[in-house]
Amino acid sequence: MIDSYSFGKIVINGKAFNQDVVIYPDRVNSSWWRRQGHNLCWDDIGEIIAFKPEILIIGQGQPGLMKVPAAIRARIEEQGIKLFIAGTVKAVQQYNLVCGSKRAVAALHLTC
Repeated sequence: MIDSYSFGKIVINGKAFNQDVVIYPDRVNSSWWRRQGHNLCWDDIGEIIAFKPEILIIGQGQPGLMKVPAAIRARIEEQGIKLFIAGTVKAVQQYNLVCGSKRAVAALHLTC
C-alpha cells in the first residue's frame, strides 16, 4: 500500500523513498532507472514483464512528462498485461485500488 506521494517522495508501507520505484506485491525496487530518462524503453521494464503482472501501472511523474511510446504500450498488452498509464498522483490512486486484489506492479516516476 502506498501511504503518500508528493513530488520526489513516496511512502510505501511506512518507508520513504526519494527515487523512482517499482512496487511489486512482495518488494520495492528503489533503484529503477530508465535508459532514456523521460522516454520509457523496453529494457527499462524487462524485470517487470518477466514477473508477469496482471496489471502494470505506470506513473509518468507529477506533471506527466515521462512518455510511454505506442510501440511499448502495444508490446506490454501483447504480453497479456493490462496497462494503466497516468500522472503519478493518479497512478498511486489506481495502485492502491487494485494492489490487494490483483497481481499488480507499479512503476512510478516521482518527479517530472
